[in-house]
Amino acid sequence: MIMNELQGAVEAILFAAGEPLETERICQALECEKEPVEEALRGIDEALKSVNSGIRLVKMDNMYQLCTRQEYADKVRAVLEIKKNTPLSSAAFEVLAVIAYNQPVTKSFIEQVRGVDCSGVIGTLIAKGLIEERGRLELPGRPLIYGTTPEFLKCFCVTCLDDLPDLPEHEDLPKSEEINGQLEINLDDGEIIENKMLTGEPVKVAEE
Repeated sequence: MIMNELQGAVEAILFAAGEPLETERICQALECEKEPVEEALRGIDEALKSVNSGIRLVKMDNMYQLCTRQEYADKVRAVLEIKKNTPLSSAAFEVLAVIAYNQPVTKSFIEQVRGVDCSGVIGTLIAKGLIEERGRLELPGRPLIYGTTPEFLKCFCVTCLDDLPDLPEHEDLPKSEEINGQLEINLDDGEIIENKMLTGEPVKVAEE
């Protein structure tokens, strides 16, 4: 892979991740050595600075993340506040229901239930304060897990999760006990394991 292509690939990965990524994870995803990846990161940083981009590359120890520039914070905050006050879409309600009735859950689990990518919807629900990150699983890739917030209970006029209405039964849908033995978590490194969050087995959450 030539450097221009590598630089574009690294930038795309950082943009899609939306969170700090270790250099090793980027190397693993691209099947590339560390030195050219670090060179690509330097190239991204220089390119963003050269055009006075509103995006900057931030390094935190051995992790990198694409972030907005500090001088545009007020404008970004204003847009996010507008977005925060917009009504939920049907897709957002579906994702919120999956999280509320199965929490804590990973993004991979939500996407297996819905069958589509949920990155944008999860970001929207976090921005609205309805869900939050609950840590990471002690599994390969250390995937984030999500749960609902007190704001969720307030918005839906319930005092606790036990007050949520029962899910309707549907003949065409598999029963929960059938799902328990079938669903799997698709990890970042491609390994597939049984979803222990649904089988009732204890799941360890990594300390931040």
